[in-house]
Amino acid sequence: MTHAPRYPHIFEPLDLGFTTLKNRLLMGSMHTGLEDRVWDYDRLAAYFAERAKGGVGLIVTGGIAPNRRGSLAPLASKLTNRWEVQRHRKVTEAVHANDGRICMQILHAGRYAYHPFSVAPSAIKAPINPFKPKALSSKGVEKQIRDFVRCAKLAQAAGYDGVEVMGSEGYFINQFLVPRTNHRTDEWGGSFENRMKLPVEIVRRIRAAVGREFIIIYRLSMLDMLADGNNREEVVELGRAVESAGATIINTGIGWHETRIPTIATSVPRAAFTWVTRMMRDAIDIPLVTTNRINMPDTAEAVLARGDADMISMARPFLADPDWAVKAAEDRADEINTCIGCNQACLDHVFENRKASCLVNPIAARETEIVITQTDAPKRVAVIGGGMAGLSAATTAAKRGHQVTLYEASDRIGGQFNMALRIPGKEEFIETIRYFSRQIELTGVELKLNSKLSAGELARQRFDEVIIATGVKPRIPGIPGEDRPNVLSYAEVLAGNAEVGKKVAVIGAGGIGFDVSEYLLHDDVPLQPDPDDVSVEDFFAEWGVDMDFRTRGGVEGVEPKRHEPARQIWMTQRKTSKPGKGLGKTTGWIHRTTLKNHGVKMLSGVDYRKIDDQGLHITVKDKEGNETRQVLEVDTIVLCTGQVSENALFDALKDAGQSVHIIGGAKLAAELDAKRAIEDGVRVAVEI
Repeated sequence: MTHAPRYPHIFEPLDLGFTTLKNRLLMGSMHTGLEDRVWDYDRLAAYFAERAKGGVGLIVTGGIAPNRRGSLAPLASKLTNRWEVQRHRKVTEAVHANDGRICMQILHAGRYAYHPFSVAPSAIKAPINPFKPKALSSKGVEKQIRDFVRCAKLAQAAGYDGVEVMGSEGYFINQFLVPRTNHRTDEWGGSFENRMKLPVEIVRRIRAAVGREFIIIYRLSMLDMLADGNNREEVVELGRAVESAGATIINTGIGWHETRIPTIATSVPRAAFTWVTRMMRDAIDIPLVTTNRINMPDTAEAVLARGDADMISMARPFLADPDWAVKAAEDRADEINTCIGCNQACLDHVFENRKASCLVNPIAARETEIVITQTDAPKRVAVIGGGMAGLSAATTAAKRGHQVTLYEASDRIGGQFNMALRIPGKEEFIETIRYFSRQIELTGVELKLNSKLSAGELARQRFDEVIIATGVKPRIPGIPGEDRPNVLSYAEVLAGNAEVGKKVAVIGAGGIGFDVSEYLLHDDVPLQPDPDDVSVEDFFAEWGVDMDFRTRGGVEGVEPKRHEPARQIWMTQRKTSKPGKGLGKTTGWIHRTTLKNHGVKMLSGVDYRKIDDQGLHITVKDKEGNETRQVLEVDTIVLCTGQVSENALFDALKDAGQSVHIIGGAKLAAELDAKRAIEDGVRVAVEI
């Protein structure tokens, strides 16, 4: 690997004393679901091997419990006996064979464990969990420490280069540190000196057990973002104590899972939390790792260059592109498949008890299942539609050696992503279009813009295979008066060429309705946003976080400073369920909170009677079945009532005997499902 002078800080080796890491990149811990079953460890090994081959300096696994009570869920991953060591050796050997280093994260869930056998410092139920934990006795606390040590020794026997002790995000160790979850009166509670005794003892005893030449990363909760969280002085004190106890590296943890402030969603500005790590630089001598929403080399280099940290932790960016480090080192950052922070195929999957993958890279964690190989029989392939499905199919087919022509009816590629990137908080989506644009150049796909072909025209081209990826168009609901000039489709609004009044009714409360409402809360949204232009200061002011960290948890007593909404908005839906119920499991609350905070009124159980000069006439049915008629006196009505597939061309080609495939929205119209669209494209390209 050639170290590019463009990123000298990223590719500077890091001397840990007994060993040296080849660069300053750490693949952060992220649970994939493959850790939980012995039969998935070959897949897990392949997944980590790809990232090691891609050049990352150090990898940290998903969380592995030190005992059953600390496991995340029934039958979730643990390392408690020597019979479990062998499966982990598959992982470590695969990583080492590809010149990589890997640490195993030891994660005790505490009261976040999703089972009835959980234990915690005090018997206090978490707001995100139905199970109340059992309070540990003093002897019980000692047993947990011994189990951490045993787990670390087994990890060492399995060939790991070290362990990461998970002390943040509101898990077991974190629960001992704050009064919210620690009501103990013994030696493990009360004063902060007592509350921090648990993590210090865990690190000290692990170091004594594993010797000097073994990496111990401690993931320290540096900003709890809880009103009764630790203050700055306590965080620094714990960091110093953990260093003295024998930690090799301190990693930054941000927030708890019950924190109601976004920490890693795409709406969080890039590198938003590096200031938190920087506050530790003068207090700590061992290397510090910073984290959260760092996804491109220019950002990572800037963070290291200004001295915020010694290493950069990225988890999802290495899901999106296992070759991130190689591409950065070879000055090929424009080829990186950028993580857009959507959470749809990674964290949402994990929280739904599904295997994690990646929206922009469906091969992630499926390296043994989806294999892109060179074809022995190159074909002439036409792909119709330059949205996510078509781009994925065209570039994957070209990588395999097929001769591909991509036809797009408009003047640009990207399809629905050209609308999505205009939503404030979704600026990252522009990176996916940039990535596919570069892949078209690299793979030799012939791109024909402003080209809408008929079935006859395609037939005359005599393609061996045709892939239909013509996407969707907005569904028109059939409300009397919907043809009035003040009634717009979501596509017209997000294209930026329609005038929208100051009072707006948004019909439809799915993902599109939420996106359009967010868009309409702002004025002057750029057509081509830059993710680097999103203000960190404005973000924290909006969510009520003190960047000077003068308050407990960084939030106690801090009043949010929200921007004045550009419009008054009513968002309505026919369903009687909670608006936004179908949004992403880990991000839906952010969208709901954002709209609520800016005065968007949400109505469910709505029947649409008509649209006229007065506005939108509706009937609202409450939970008891009572109906109330009302008129929303609005200037503009925006239809976000779903989509219908554009699939007529597929039917015509099929009838003509053409070998034809249909993917993405053209196959199934759904809520702008880019995850399925991109995966459809890869899978059809692998099969032809």
